[in-house]
Amino acid sequence: MKKEVLKPSPQLLIKLGSIIVHYEEWTSKTGHELDKVAIDSLMSDDEVKEWMKEMNEMAFLPQKR
Repeated sequence: MKKEVLKPSPQLLIKLGSIIVHYEEWTSKTGHELDKVAIDSLMSDDEVKEWMKEMNEMAFLPQKR
């Protein structure tokens, strides 16, 4: 295994948790466009992209349609 993809760093866990919280906010009745901006920013983060790539390679994430 390249990295311990199943043992993410605290920094990566914070980023992934932030994506979830911003998504919940964005899709709520009081969601704000800045939540989508935050999601997009976090999703373009190199560490997040690498983790997603490795998780996809190991077939641990759903495939996009």
